[in-house]
Amino acid sequence: MRIEGKTFVVTGGGNGIGREVVLGLLARGARVAALDLKAEALWETARLAGGAVGDRLTTHEVNVTDRARVDAVMAEVVGAHGSIDGLLNVAGIIQPFVKVVDLSIEDMHRVMDVNFWGVVHTTKAALPGLLTRPEACIVNVSSMGGFCPVPGQSVYGASKAAVKLFTEGLYAEVRGTSVAVTVVFPGAIKTGISTNSGVTTIGGNDEASVEESKFPMTEPSEAARQIIEAVVKGRYRITIGKDAGMLDRFSRLAPQRATDLIAKKMASLLG
Repeated sequence: MRIEGKTFVVTGGGNGIGREVVLGLLARGARVAALDLKAEALWETARLAGGAVGDRLTTHEVNVTDRARVDAVMAEVVGAHGSIDGLLNVAGIIQPFVKVVDLSIEDMHRVMDVNFWGVVHTTKAALPGLLTRPEACIVNVSSMGGFCPVPGQSVYGASKAAVKLFTEGLYAEVRGTSVAVTVVFPGAIKTGISTNSGVTTIGGNDEASVEESKFPMTEPSEAARQIIEAVVKGRYRITIGKDAGMLDRFSRLAPQRATDLIAKKMASLLG
């Protein structure tokens, strides 16, 4: 898919991978609507983009769990840009680092609402228009936690597994149309997702600082580059980071051994 001149909606555009995707698309000549829960985060994305992008960037404060607001924002984007050619669902949160027995039902619903239902809401709102475009895409960010369970992140993993199967099912449904569908499995990325999720780990540390010595971590800009390349090439599926690639293979060949490996690696996060 060609990037230049096309309009892309990016959720989670105020920080981390989402912000880098916004900046990367703009650098390639795209028009971008950046969506995020936090207005101040969107202002920073706009500042980093610089004034030279002109009206090619619009920012939209939205909670993706609010279906009516998502529908309204998609209408705003069409009004500002004329059409939507691509939807990239990057927004996501993790759960508190606790076992299921200690995790509140409210936290479970919050994670599923943002990570899964947020993707469903934006997809339902954008898909009819995307199907009318000469070329279009939907990119949904899952996680390596969606195919290999992480103790203390069981509901987060379930939400990302739901994104995986939803995206793969969507791909099967739109085969033969102009819409390319991609599912993305990032490994450990230096994004500060704990802070953005309102979660602290044992000792109050961000997960990046806790796990940096155990896992090689990918920079958000590199993750964004790979996601944008997947859009260009119309990829069905990508993993990001050596950790995600290794666990993808390992979990298919020896699922129990892969689960045991991760459980041992991550044990310190549960105290």
